[in-house]
Amino acid sequence: MSRAPRYPIYIPSKSRAFRPLTINRLSEMGIPFNVVIEPEDEKDYRAIIPRCASLLVLPFSNLGQGSIPARNWIWEHALERGHKRHWIIDDNIVRFYRMNFNRRIPCWSPAIFAAAEDFTDRYENVALSGFNNIAFAPDRNPKSCPFELNTRIYSISLLNNSIPYRWRGRFNEDTDLCLRALKDGWCTIQFNAFLADKVTTLTMKGGNTDTVYATSDHRREFAESLVRNHPDVAKVAWKFDRWHHEVDYSVFRGNRLIEVLGITPVGKQDEYGMTLSRISSLMDGETPCNPLQS
Repeated sequence: MSRAPRYPIYIPSKSRAFRPLTINRLSEMGIPFNVVIEPEDEKDYRAIIPRCASLLVLPFSNLGQGSIPARNWIWEHALERGHKRHWIIDDNIVRFYRMNFNRRIPCWSPAIFAAAEDFTDRYENVALSGFNNIAFAPDRNPKSCPFELNTRIYSISLLNNSIPYRWRGRFNEDTDLCLRALKDGWCTIQFNAFLADKVTTLTMKGGNTDTVYATSDHRREFAESLVRNHPDVAKVAWKFDRWHHEVDYSVFRGNRLIEVLGITPVGKQDEYGMTLSRISSLMDGETPCNPLQS
C-alpha cells in the first residue's frame, strides 16, 4: 500500500474547467485536494469536480493581480487549520513522473508526495521544496541527482507555513518568494527524483494567459520586475525569442540544511509502496510505458 500525502494540496484555478488537467491527474492518483476558484467560475467547476476534491470559492474576484491574492488566501486557509506546510500546484499539470534509474517514468502513485514531505521534514530550515519540470531533467543525464539545493521552486511547491513572507507582485512570484527566503538563510529543495510535465506558459487559455501574460513587450516587463526587486542576483536576458530573467543562485551555496533533532532516516531504501509495472489503459493517447504505480 503506497502512502498518501499528509499536507493539504491546493490548486488555484481560473476559467479552466474546460480542461482540468491537474484535477484529473490527482483524481486518478486517488489524492484528496482542494480546488480554489473565483465566484464567477463556481458553476463550471461544480460540474467537473471529482468526489475526492473540495471546491473552495474565494471571497473576491478579478482583482487584476493574477494568482497572488488566491495564493495568499490559500496560505491563510492552511494556517487556520493548523497545517505545518501546504502544497500549491498549478492547474496545468499533464502528468507526474518518478526518475528511476535515470529514466523518467510516468507515476500514478500518491507516494511521491509523501516521500517529498518526509524528506523535507527532516530539516528545520526548508522554506520551499517541490518537483522539477521534466524539461529540466532529461532522460539518461549522467549529471542527474535526486535533488538540488537552493534554487527556484515553482508550479508544484510545498511551502513552510511559518516563513515570514507572502506572495507579492504580479510576475515571477515564485522566484521572488524563493529569493527572499534564500537571502535570509533558508534553504529550498528541488526534487529531480519526482517530476511533473506542465503545459507551456501562454499556450493554454484561462488562468493568467489572457490577463497577466497578455503583454506586447515579449515579457520584458516580467524580467525587469524581478530585477528591480533583486538587482544583486538577477538580470534581464534575451533567449528563445523573448525576454527572460537570469538569476545567480551560486551565491546561496552556503545555505546549509539543518537536521531536525531526533529524526533518524531509515537505513534501507524505502519505495513507499511503489512498484514498477505495466498498465494497458493509456491516457490522452500516450504511447505504452512502464509507470510507477502502487
